[in-house]
Amino acid sequence: MSEATQSGSIDHVLHERRLFHPKPEFTQKAVISTVEQYQELYAAARDTPDAFWRDQANEHLHWFEPFDEVCRWEPPHANWFVGGKTNACYNAVDSHVQAGRGDKLAIIWEGEPGDTRTLTYRELQTEVAKCAEGLVELGIQQGDVVSIYMPMTPELAIAMLACARIGAVHSVIFAGFSAESIADRNNDASAKMVITSDGLNRRGNVLPLKATVDEALAKSPTVQTCLVLRRTGGDDTPMTAGRDVWWHDVIDKQPGDLAAKPLDSETPLFILYTSGSTGKPKGILHTTAGYNLWAKRTFQWVFDHREDDVYWCTADCGWITGHSYIVYGPLSAGATCVMYEGAPNHPAEDRFWELVEKYKVTILYTAPTAVRAFIKWGDHHVDKHDLSSLRLLGSVGEGINPEAWMWYHEKIGGGRCPIVDTWWQTETGGIMMSPLPGITPTKPGSCTKPLPGVVPMIVDELGNDVDTEHGGKLCIAQPWPGMLRGIWGDEQRFVEQYWTDVPGNYLTGDNARCDRDGYYWIMGRIDDVINVSGHRLSTIEVESALVSHPDVCEAAVVGRPDDLKGQAIAAFVTTTGRECNDELLKELKLHVRKQIGALAQPDDIRFTAALPKTRSGKIMRRLLRDVAAGRELAGDTSTLEDLASLAKLQEES
Repeated sequence: MSEATQSGSIDHVLHERRLFHPKPEFTQKAVISTVEQYQELYAAARDTPDAFWRDQANEHLHWFEPFDEVCRWEPPHANWFVGGKTNACYNAVDSHVQAGRGDKLAIIWEGEPGDTRTLTYRELQTEVAKCAEGLVELGIQQGDVVSIYMPMTPELAIAMLACARIGAVHSVIFAGFSAESIADRNNDASAKMVITSDGLNRRGNVLPLKATVDEALAKSPTVQTCLVLRRTGGDDTPMTAGRDVWWHDVIDKQPGDLAAKPLDSETPLFILYTSGSTGKPKGILHTTAGYNLWAKRTFQWVFDHREDDVYWCTADCGWITGHSYIVYGPLSAGATCVMYEGAPNHPAEDRFWELVEKYKVTILYTAPTAVRAFIKWGDHHVDKHDLSSLRLLGSVGEGINPEAWMWYHEKIGGGRCPIVDTWWQTETGGIMMSPLPGITPTKPGSCTKPLPGVVPMIVDELGNDVDTEHGGKLCIAQPWPGMLRGIWGDEQRFVEQYWTDVPGNYLTGDNARCDRDGYYWIMGRIDDVINVSGHRLSTIEVESALVSHPDVCEAAVVGRPDDLKGQAIAAFVTTTGRECNDELLKELKLHVRKQIGALAQPDDIRFTAALPKTRSGKIMRRLLRDVAAGRELAGDTSTLEDLASLAKLQEES
């Protein structure tokens, strides 16, 4: 056994040699157009962070009162822009109206049934102020927590911004979680109000959101008020007197002239609950100024934002991607954002491409799991539509396997659009590593290089730096403005989970490696490493090898206990439609062997029509580990999209 393996580094077995350079015509107009620009920004943020971030904050945020200290860093606690007063809603909305850009479109919205709405920045300012006035009338004050459980309508973004306007803390809960999950989050945060709607349009059906909220409120003693938007028009919506009020009865009558409140830079902005491996979701806390600056600047850098862009992030505001790259980042940058309420395959599998063509979308930011679904559905859905407006593509949520990257590049981008494959987390507040589309040659599957202000380090199990041939634990060695400020109500968990393993450094929970070109490759979660006969292998590399087979559209790989090897490799595979039989099973094993070697050949391959995923599209590998090992399922399953897919796998095991 090698010394590297003994120390707990990860063997690297997948080699990607393709390289795609930015087109000269793209680079000429890019926000960052030379490598020297990036290098200067990066060096300044790393070597003189106070001076760098002072300049960035003064230029890119509005300050009611100036800050007197850039960063007070007492590990693991950071305070950014100490003493300053700003407001994230003002930066996202009012600043553009004040600058004379009130007539620019802020939001272009399409509902799943096909209804549409647009809001200019001036109209958005009025609607947000009216909502904020309504919240105040209903008793919401600075510091109160407001849970938001709504469909992807403009009112969801309006409610978030209204909370920010008055200093209330929003906790957006994805409108698909169970009543139990809503109650857990309400109680953990001591929420005072829930904002919801009568129903939700999903694949042609109306889901009764208010009924689910009612069930949750029976177990949420701190909630005093429920504000209800009429979205689907159901006349039979249950309303509890003294607690429930209609949006149109309270919000629509307001004058809409409430000014944004000057708030201390570290005023809590939002809590966002993310599932852990234990049963209790953790409420990640982000505060005002640092998060706002990070979301805005990373949006401008990564998406090369230009004044005439039409930007569409396909995420839901129930996830961090929606917070940072639908609401706070793009709006603070003055972007025009498309919001879509429905599913990507309703009424047909070409809905996304129909919307790209209809609104002449120039920047599309979506998830690898969506890309793999598009591949499975077939190219003919793409071929119906003119996608020539697109100039930039983005990927978010988990690592994108090289073959999906190539399809996205060629079929959606026409070979002309750079792909920004972004790595970041709920905890980081915004993108940490990504190509800069005007200057970074891209490698399919790599998030390439860190953004200014991000200082990564990769260590083995003993805390030692690893070489380029091996992977290890990815840590961040320097504070950055968008970093999480804590876990709501659980200081001990915050310290233990993120700051104890490699003292003084933020532990991301992901494994990664850095190649000879300084490019970073995410190798999956720390738990997603398989120890096969003393070799530590990344599951994501085996998955990429499987998906490179033409008959496989998606794969998940986990380890299961093995008396001889320590762990065996178990793969769960969804095909593009080919018959799942022993012939295909043998073919796939040989394919992996040929792609990355005998060591990585799966011991078990199970075919499944669907993999168990969270509602944000991430494969729940920890549940698959239980299935592969024949164990009873453990941990939180409240985020699971389709319980039937998991139940079927359990029946077959």
